[in-house]
Amino acid sequence: MPTLTKLYTMQEASQHNTKGNCWVVIDGKVYDVSTYLDDHPGGDDVLLDATGRDATEDFEDAGHSKTAREEMEAFCIGELDTTSLDIPELEIFSKNQPTDYPKKLVDLTKRYWAVPAAVVGISVVVAVLHLRKK
Repeated sequence: MPTLTKLYTMQEASQHNTKGNCWVVIDGKVYDVSTYLDDHPGGDDVLLDATGRDATEDFEDAGHSKTAREEMEAFCIGELDTTSLDIPELEIFSKNQPTDYPKKLVDLTKRYWAVPAAVVGISVVVAVLHLRKK
């Protein structure tokens, strides 16, 4: 008799994101790794950062061994329900929407004033040193 697999939504999985209650989604499967956080070779923060999203790419990029893949099956609690994937709403901008580019440029300049100031300062120092050598 086949075992029934529990289905979880990404929203459900993302709600389990604390050190005492941590779920991770990898390859469409949901894993409760709460009891494994302290034993994870990469540290608990790696697993905690993987909650709330599909961590398959992160898992593959880390180059886990065959043994690690076999061990993680013990933590599998179900599968991701792909029939109810949440699709984020897109923001639609009208072509007639007013844009105030000069104001945005001034705001960016005010926020990141240190970079141009550093460039000017370094240029002045280089120029003075160059003139002294002559």
